Amino acid sequence: MTLVPTTRRPGPRTRAAAAAHLTDDQIDELGRELDAIHAEVLASLGDADARYIRGVITVQRVLEASGRGCLLFARNPIALAGGVGMLSVAKILENMEIGHNVIHGQWDWMRDPDIHSTTWEWDIVAPASAWKHTHNNLHHTWTNVVGRDDDVGYDLLRVTKRQPWSVKAAFNVPLNMILAPLFEWGVAIYGLELPERAKGNKPPEAFRRDLREFLTKAARQLGKDYAATPVIAQLVSGSGLASLAGTAAANLARNLWTHAIIFCGHFPDGVETFDEASVEGESRGEWYLRQIAGSANIDGGPLLHLMSGNLSFQIEHHLFPDMPSNRYAEVAPRVRALCEKYGLPYVSGSFPVQVAKTWRSIAKLSIPDSLADGVRKRLGRRRAPRAPQAAVAR
Repeated sequence: MTLVPTTRRPGPRTRAAAAAHLTDDQIDELGRELDAIHAEVLASLGDADARYIRGVITVQRVLEASGRGCLLFARNPIALAGGVGMLSVAKILENMEIGHNVIHGQWDWMRDPDIHSTTWEWDIVAPASAWKHTHNNLHHTWTNVVGRDDDVGYDLLRVTKRQPWSVKAAFNVPLNMILAPLFEWGVAIYGLELPERAKGNKPPEAFRRDLREFLTKAARQLGKDYAATPVIAQLVSGSGLASLAGTAAANLARNLWTHAIIFCGHFPDGVETFDEASVEGESRGEWYLRQIAGSANIDGGPLLHLMSGNLSFQIEHHLFPDMPSNRYAEVAPRVRALCEKYGLPYVSGSFPVQVAKTWRSIAKLSIPDSLADGVRKRLGRRRAPRAPQAAVAR
């Protein structure tokens, strides 16, 4: 579960830059209003919500079985295309709308042992246990706090000026181009917390345990996708290699999509990051403020929301990580209205725009700040309007 502070510290408060104009009383009132939305929705959960998640799981399983079935005959171009398409959608649904949200505990209220955060293991090489620690506990508690939230760059990229520039940052763009198609592997390796182990902050026995879980899960995923399905395809129709290629294509599609959605929710223009000092003694209202200022939404219709795991409502997800995802569309207008009421940003944009802004930001941050600032100043001087020249007498 995400740790949300409930006490307020004495003395002056720190807060998101976007909320510098708010008084302490206003921050507390905002927290109470968001608490009320959260409590109201959780109290209203019922059969319709349970039918929703069970229906999505049924559709996902039918698509996966159908996709893998088509890939058994992947030498046929139509079967190959259908198999890749259905398996890609199945993997995206499983990772985004089902796995991510079930592991968050959004559906624990159903008391269904098959759809529960303690039992669900998703279709990705990262073990659910490691994801719960790095994502649920660390990221959602310390959202965008440099030094506490390692999701800020995933130990790989420079995504904020609060991270000192290094030579590695110069490779931001190519590193991200490598990360995107291999995203599930990047997430799994990130979950091992290699920097923490190198600094001695992660005990050897904990690291060995996590490594064993990762290797076991990876072996199972590789066996299912790249051994079992192609071998059966080879025996059934001689389509082993085509089936292997089709499964790889489905994993590639899932990785690229997941990477894009997650990056759009965290790194486009207008999203704040924070230093560790700014969250000492943070109140509940200030925690809420940090979630709003540190997240971004993606505009779109029901299909985009479904395929993104409703992480197109990233602001609402960070505010209410244990709220079932199908309710985010319902509460988003209320959250936006609160942001307008308190003069807070509500960063949102279309999918292509958010993707472009994210990559642009990653490219800009690959350049040393002093160099980037110097270029910006020179460009500013060049663009400055020239003073009108005095008329020359002829």
